[in-house]
Amino acid sequence: MKNYSEMSGCGLAGFINRNGERVSGKYIFDSITSMKERGNGMGAGYAAYGIYPNMAEYYAFHIMIDDLDKITEITGVLNRFFHIVKSELIPTKSISSLYKKTTPPLFYRYFVTPKNDVKLPLETEEDMVVRAIMTINEKIAGAYVISSGKNMGAFKGVGEPDEIGEFFEIDQYQGNIWIAHTRFPTNTPGWWGGAHPFTVLDWSIVHNGEITSYGTNKRYVEMYGYKCTLLTDTEVAAYIFDLLFRKHKLPIKATLLAIAAPFWKDIDYIREKKLDKINELAMKIREVYSSAMLNGPFAMLFAYKDGLIGFNDRIKLRPFVAAINKDTVYMASEESAIRVICNNPEKVWMPKAGEPVIALMNNCNSDKCHPACI
Repeated sequence: MKNYSEMSGCGLAGFINRNGERVSGKYIFDSITSMKERGNGMGAGYAAYGIYPNMAEYYAFHIMIDDLDKITEITGVLNRFFHIVKSELIPTKSISSLYKKTTPPLFYRYFVTPKNDVKLPLETEEDMVVRAIMTINEKIAGAYVISSGKNMGAFKGVGEPDEIGEFFEIDQYQGNIWIAHTRFPTNTPGWWGGAHPFTVLDWSIVHNGEITSYGTNKRYVEMYGYKCTLLTDTEVAAYIFDLLFRKHKLPIKATLLAIAAPFWKDIDYIREKKLDKINELAMKIREVYSSAMLNGPFAMLFAYKDGLIGFNDRIKLRPFVAAINKDTVYMASEESAIRVICNNPEKVWMPKAGEPVIALMNNCNSDKCHPACI
């Protein structure tokens, strides 16, 4: 029997086919399950992009619910904001080992298109979608939106990564960007909504570590209307990224400088030696976005429709490895998790502390890309 007190740390994995090629979820399944021992069976999950090509123009809401009686309430909220094009239960498979330790909730998905006449003054379409998410998460007990982007979806729960992957039949989905997580909860409960990934719109994040600045970060994002209801520190990181990158329109590099800002001593050293023009930007970002900075040990993967970003804290207290093979970029906690699905990559490296790996789609608008992009 597994010793649940023996901590080995969370595991994360992800890859992007920059040419847009969609591949089976079996690859990310094999990658994350190779790091099964980094978790303790109390949480795992997947996020995938490009999985709904025939419904790509609609927002795909994946919603976790305690029982079917919640459907009426959820549908009522969604009808206030959207035209519902399609709704259905998300297919799942009975996994005996999973049911021995937990009772899975139900998972429902809606494909919706926004109603233009219900937007608030100065509110964008995406702002309205976020408002709908927060309404469901806060107002409907036993219902949580676990993903809400276009042509993407998150699948997560309490269990080992192989159990959750089989439960959601991940190998039946085809995607061009995949991320996955195996969890070892420490300060927060192991429950279905608290498993990774955490998402908002088409952002999704998996995280290994601990955000010790959670209280400050939570108060900061809640000033902008976000509601932290999922009982874990990682949720706030997804909202910070959405706030800085989408709403405040910071470039990717500037957003990451806010989240994992350099130490003041490093900024002062660079300024004194006149080594880097980015020093002034880093200093201003630390001043303006101090409440958005994440403290504590962490490695993170952020995914969205245009790319995959990986980075860790300023002193690299959690492992993070990257690799490239042709048009595919891989990121993981361990090199072995990359080699299990790409035996001989062209390049493998361990990024420096606080140094992001930014891999964007080949067709991404170059004006939005940063020179740090691979």
